[in-house]
Amino acid sequence: MKPLIKIIVFILLSINLRSIAQEQYHYSPVTTGASFLLISPDARTTGVAEAATGLTPDANASFINAAKLSFASKTGISVSYVPWLRQLGKDLNLGYLSAHHQFGDRETIGLSLKYLDLGSINFRDETGMLLQQYQASEYAVSGIYSRKFGDGLALALSGRYIHSDLGSGTFNGSEVKSVNALAADVSIYAEQSLSNSRYAWGVCLSNIGTKLNYTSETDRGAFLPMNLRIGGGYTLFMNGTSSITLLFDVNKLMVPTTPIYKRDENGIPTSVIEKGKDPNRSVPSALFTSLFDAPGGFKEELAEFTVAGGFELAFQDQLFLRSGFFYENPEKGNRQHFAVGAGLKVNPFQFDVSFIAPTAERYVLKNGLKFTISYALNK
Repeated sequence: MKPLIKIIVFILLSINLRSIAQEQYHYSPVTTGASFLLISPDARTTGVAEAATGLTPDANASFINAAKLSFASKTGISVSYVPWLRQLGKDLNLGYLSAHHQFGDRETIGLSLKYLDLGSINFRDETGMLLQQYQASEYAVSGIYSRKFGDGLALALSGRYIHSDLGSGTFNGSEVKSVNALAADVSIYAEQSLSNSRYAWGVCLSNIGTKLNYTSETDRGAFLPMNLRIGGGYTLFMNGTSSITLLFDVNKLMVPTTPIYKRDENGIPTSVIEKGKDPNRSVPSALFTSLFDAPGGFKEELAEFTVAGGFELAFQDQLFLRSGFFYENPEKGNRQHFAVGAGLKVNPFQFDVSFIAPTAERYVLKNGLKFTISYALNK
């Protein structure tokens, strides 16, 4: 991979940038540290454009809404592999492992591991001389406890350890170091089955945790990608085990929006806030104020919501076809893509694959493939 591209990827995936393209766009993207936590890791979720809250539960549910595990198989395990950002380099890969087991009729425990290999990063000085080469990576290990309350409702709590190792040394005059963080998810999920249909809904607040200090000079730290997800789905059983499921999810990052800073006579941003709120807040404060802190007011707050819709067709509970669309406002990241996917179940295994095709020009993730193999042991 070219050193310049490596450095760009390094910056985008690590440091919490406070001012991005404000001269060109009124709005600026909401940025965080450890953004790999938001990457959809499995093929089934990606195949419906991440509108997966209302999908029938399986072992991969721990990423979207861990409370769904209470309605999954008694025991399940899933392994996913993603050739990550291959248009930038051949040495980036994402791996995901998730598993769960139910105890009795009420309690379920789960475990997941997400690992992102960012390949080799070259650190250079101002003259372009190579200082060192670093193998960068990030991972998160999660433990999950989910409990049913009645036949159609479940609550879950997830604890997570996060390690982000994007370099160790000097970068643009700042000393860069690896960082660790702790986080938690809180989720609720409900589903109800009728004679020929099923409906489900869920809410998940994820990655509530400590800040990340990537550089020794940083005293504010970068927020984790604390995310609020609300979604649901409706399944119509057409005959026997054939069905169609319609899905819709909404997401909002619960972290401060970058304010607009005053500029000096040379047009350089100062530390004085012209519009918006000071992003240097505590985690609890950010959770409560991130819904009304955008400098563009209510209109900009609405622009920070992402929406996704999709469907899954199941034929005899053996062959699955999926598709969906994900939309993010152009001035808030511009992630817009169609997704398609397919699955084949040969009990007790299931094989899934997905493909995404971006519809926006400013979108670094292009033509992404994901592969998942799952094992499920029913009650």
